[in-house]
Amino acid sequence: MAISWELACERLDRAAAMINDTEPVSVEGPIHIGIDLGTADVVLMAVDGEGEPVAVFLEWTEVVRDGVVVDFVGACDVVRKFVAMAEERLGIEITEASTSFPPGTDARLSTNILETAGLEVTHVEDEPSCVASLLELDKAAVVDIGGGTTGTAIVKDGDIVFSDDEPTGGKHITLTIAGHYDVDLEKAEEYKRKAEEYKILPIAKPTLERVSDIVAAHMKGHEVDSILLSGGTCCLPGIETIFEKELKLPVHLPSQPLMLTPLSIASLALR
Repeated sequence: MAISWELACERLDRAAAMINDTEPVSVEGPIHIGIDLGTADVVLMAVDGEGEPVAVFLEWTEVVRDGVVVDFVGACDVVRKFVAMAEERLGIEITEASTSFPPGTDARLSTNILETAGLEVTHVEDEPSCVASLLELDKAAVVDIGGGTTGTAIVKDGDIVFSDDEPTGGKHITLTIAGHYDVDLEKAEEYKRKAEEYKILPIAKPTLERVSDIVAAHMKGHEVDSILLSGGTCCLPGIETIFEKELKLPVHLPSQPLMLTPLSIASLALR
């Protein structure tokens, strides 16, 4: 059930407004769960039978790095905690969920965590392909810039014709910030989340230009008329201007970049 870009952005805004809201709500009909295990965060999103977000839980934590689980126990604990919080908010028992993984890596990176946390995995796709399946697209590149990797999915007539991933993402920007300001990585992450205050875009530009080169290589040989950005790194204000300049194509940035992949994962069951 592909949706328009405008409707997707409306749903993203609603999702962002309910992050970590535990207030009980009544939802009729089926509820679908998506769990996004990122490099810098873990997100659980629940949507109703129409694809509208009804619960969102987010925690900043590093459980995956460069396609490798670095804290398996911690990841399972966060998933169990979020499932319990979603059950309390929605008044239901949650036994299954969908998830995703970086292109070019093993899907078991994510499915093992969900299964160990007691969930049955109903759907699993690579991250940019999840986003591509949510939206009505043609001749488009979906670029998911996460903490450790950049993944690209090329869509033609609604079908994914290419998907790949390279190990460059937000963590590389964090390293650059740490060097520039001579601070540790934790402080550099704080600066990155206050990007305008600390003038992060010029510092991040060389890394983003490298990401642009990765995307250009992924698009080579494919007819692409536009680019859609996703992933937490895309929260950096002004990021789309660098991609437009480097790739010479229109670039679309969602209203809530951090929420797009979780929404897409949760919506896999609606296709």
